[in-house]
Amino acid sequence: MIIRSKAPLRIGLAGGGTDVSPYSELYGGAILNGTVSMYAYATIEPRTDGQIVFDAVDRGVRIAFNAEKELGLNGELDLLKGIYNRIVKDFTKEPLSFTLSTFVDAPPGSGLGTSSTLVTAIVGAFAEWLALPLGEYDVAKLAYDIERVDLLMAGGKQDQYAATFGGINFMEFGSDGKVIVNPLRIKTKILNELAYNIVLYYTETSRLSSKIIETQQQNVNSNNVRSIEAMHALKQVAVEMKETLLKGNLDKIGMLLDKSWQYKKQMAIGISNPLIDDIYKTAMKAGATGGKISGAGGGGFMFFYCPGNTRHAVIDALSKFGGQAKRYQFTKNGMVSWTI
Repeated sequence: MIIRSKAPLRIGLAGGGTDVSPYSELYGGAILNGTVSMYAYATIEPRTDGQIVFDAVDRGVRIAFNAEKELGLNGELDLLKGIYNRIVKDFTKEPLSFTLSTFVDAPPGSGLGTSSTLVTAIVGAFAEWLALPLGEYDVAKLAYDIERVDLLMAGGKQDQYAATFGGINFMEFGSDGKVIVNPLRIKTKILNELAYNIVLYYTETSRLSSKIIETQQQNVNSNNVRSIEAMHALKQVAVEMKETLLKGNLDKIGMLLDKSWQYKKQMAIGISNPLIDDIYKTAMKAGATGGKISGAGGGGFMFFYCPGNTRHAVIDALSKFGGQAKRYQFTKNGMVSWTI
C-alpha cells in the first residue's frame, strides 16, 4: 500500500504579514493569495519492521530510527518529526512504522510557503492513511499548530490555509484567532490573463524568513507606529485587490502591487536589499507596472505585473541577474490525498 498527497504552493498577492501574531490578534488581518502549479508532495509506505524512515528526496537527506511514541528534536528533519509526534499524541497514541518520502517543487526560503505547504501535505497523507476525521479547516489548523505551537517556528497563518483550500482566496484573520477563507469566483479568462501577465521570478537566493518575521513581531509589540501603519495599509490593499479581481479590472493590479511593495518594506528591516531593489527597478523600467517579493522578504521569488506583452521584455531584462522566470498556472484545488 502506498499513500500519497500533494498540496500547492502559493503567491501572496496582497496583505502579507497581517496574518502574523501579534498583529492579527490585535487588529485583525486580511490577505489575498492564490495557489500555483508548484507542489509539496508526501508519500507514506507502511512498514512492518518497527522502523521509521524519513527521506527528504529534494534535500538529499535520509534518516532512520526505531519507532517510538515521540521522536527527539535535534535539528535534523525536525519538521517531519514534529508532525509525527503530534499525530501520535492526538490520534494513534501508539508508535507507527513507515517510510515518509517528501519532495517540494521550490527550495526552502523561496517565499512560496514551502515549509507550511509541506506540513499540510504530510498531515493530509497521515489523514488518508489513518482515516482521520479532519475537514479542511481542521487540516489547516493542525498544520499551523504543529509549526507555530509545537515547533515554535515564526510565521503567519495564511500558508497552511492556502495549501489546504487552494484557489484564489481572500482570508480574514480575527482577533480571536478565527480564520475565515473566502474563495473568490473569478472568471477563467481573468485567471488566465492574470497568470500570463504576472512574471514569477526566482532570484536564486533564499532567506531565513523567521528572522524577518521576528523583527516584524517586535515592531508590533513595541508599538512601532511606522510598521503598524504599514500593516494597516497592506490590509486595505488586500481589500482593494479583491474588488479589482472580482470586477476583472486588471489594469489596476500593477499599481496595487507597487503600492503593496512600498508599504511592505516599511514593516521590518531586511525585507528588501540592494539586489532586490535593483531587480525591482529593472523590471519596472522594462515595462512592469508593479510587483513585490513573495513571502516574508529578503530573497526567494519575486513577481511582477507585466501588461500587454511586456512580460517578454521584463524577463529579458532580468536575465542579467542570473535568476529564472518560472512557468506556472493558478490552480483551483488545494491539498489532495489518495491511496494506491
